[in-house]
Amino acid sequence: MILTACGAKKSSKTAGSAQTLRLAAAAQLNTIDISTSSGYGQTGNVYESFYRLGKNGKPTAGLAKATKVSADGKTYTFTLRNAKWSNGDPIVAQDFVYSWRRTINPTTKSEYAYLFEGIKNAKAISEGKLAPDQLGIRAPDQKTVVVTLERPISYFKVLMAYPLFAPQNQKVVEKYGKKYATNSKYMVYSGPFKISGWKGTNNSWQFVKNNEYWDAKKVKLQTISYKVVSDPQTSLDLYQNDQLDLSKLSQEQVANYENDKEYIQYPYSYVSFLSYNFANTDANKQKILTNRDARLAISLALDRKQLTKKVLGNGSLVPTGFVSTDLAKDPQTGKDFSAAQKTANTLDYNTKLAKTKWKAAQTATGIHNVTLTVLAGNDNGDDPSTGIVVQYLKGQLEKVLPGLSIKIRAVPTQVANSERRQGKFDIALTGWGADFNDPISFLMIPEKGTDYNYGKYDNAEYNALLAKANGTDANNSEKRWQDMAQASQLLSQDQGVTPLYQSVYSFLQKDNVKGIIHNTAGTQWNYKYAYIK
Repeated sequence: MILTACGAKKSSKTAGSAQTLRLAAAAQLNTIDISTSSGYGQTGNVYESFYRLGKNGKPTAGLAKATKVSADGKTYTFTLRNAKWSNGDPIVAQDFVYSWRRTINPTTKSEYAYLFEGIKNAKAISEGKLAPDQLGIRAPDQKTVVVTLERPISYFKVLMAYPLFAPQNQKVVEKYGKKYATNSKYMVYSGPFKISGWKGTNNSWQFVKNNEYWDAKKVKLQTISYKVVSDPQTSLDLYQNDQLDLSKLSQEQVANYENDKEYIQYPYSYVSFLSYNFANTDANKQKILTNRDARLAISLALDRKQLTKKVLGNGSLVPTGFVSTDLAKDPQTGKDFSAAQKTANTLDYNTKLAKTKWKAAQTATGIHNVTLTVLAGNDNGDDPSTGIVVQYLKGQLEKVLPGLSIKIRAVPTQVANSERRQGKFDIALTGWGADFNDPISFLMIPEKGTDYNYGKYDNAEYNALLAKANGTDANNSEKRWQDMAQASQLLSQDQGVTPLYQSVYSFLQKDNVKGIIHNTAGTQWNYKYAYIK
């Protein structure tokens, strides 16, 4: 869900004078089509919606110059500013209507179609039950977009900063046909930058300042130059030879550079967790996995401080629940959600209580010996921590919980994802990153019937709390906050999923690089105000 990345080249003195930021990308850019993209970490810099994501996950000025919300919170009327596409065409209201209909159309197979849910008829359209033109968006004139919701969505403005909801130029899509978005020249851009030199499979490309952008006078960078660098040591060498401005550090490199004056950490709202298969086809495994004491025993047997500090050693955070730290704050008190969800005797390291819970589970199920397989996806380009984490899990669980044997099934990530979707797993080591700065981005995953609830977790009380947060309490920010806090506490008490750690990525960053806005969720990297000092 995250493009964790940065990269490219040119000599430092030339780059500084020309306002070029040189970044290393972890992988090739797989698509520039917002309707089919599998990640939006960088693309908020080239595609802009009604808003863009500013500091602390707050929506700031985008293509909408004004917004009106109805009293019931179900109708949004956006008035567009005088903005242009990178080719000089005016950006009009119909561009939003066209884009949304194109993305939600089931033939597009958008991985992010679920984010449209709550907009009138979106779910029925994505399921093929209604035509895309029935979506709750219309353009009464060239400067007005009216969006109709089925229920109030309290985080709707934040959602509207996501590039998924940006406009698309129908004339350009139809002009290029099958070539559309296969090359950077077969695309037009609405954001501060446009893409140059991308041909679909190449290992370098650029974001170049978009002089047609409505707020171009605020954009100082002329170029963001990307180069694919998958090896941390190669990246570090390029950084030290003054060919990169940021270099993401490996676990080993963090230990060597964490006291360096150019060391900087960028946390992500990405939590790695254990997902249990509650619909396991093996009767004995299902009895254990659906037993709450067994799941609590697994959680209590894990020392997350040791896991983050010694095993991972890369600055990762210990989670207080399923929702990541630094994602959202109480609208009244300003306290982080991580404090509200914290629940005793759920994520603590307590081997005595773990053994007690495990014994209770063995007694209740009559199963005293069981072998469970942990499914983990791991490619060469994936996070190398996967391998050491599964080894830690095996060693720790077998040591603390008598009668439990752990097998490890490490397969390519694509295979692991496929097996999880098919329910072919006992326990899966997986993760989730928030798409926007609201706890519901995490909490909707274990809800009954959601697309990503592969383990078929189903807790009626949990479902009811989320229904309140999204329904009767949607327009009451404090009540909604309490609904979500209770839901997350309940999820911890039930161990519907078992959170392990929250990712924090460490970098070396040149001290003359200023103005980067980084967020833990959504479009993490905002370079609109970045510059080389």
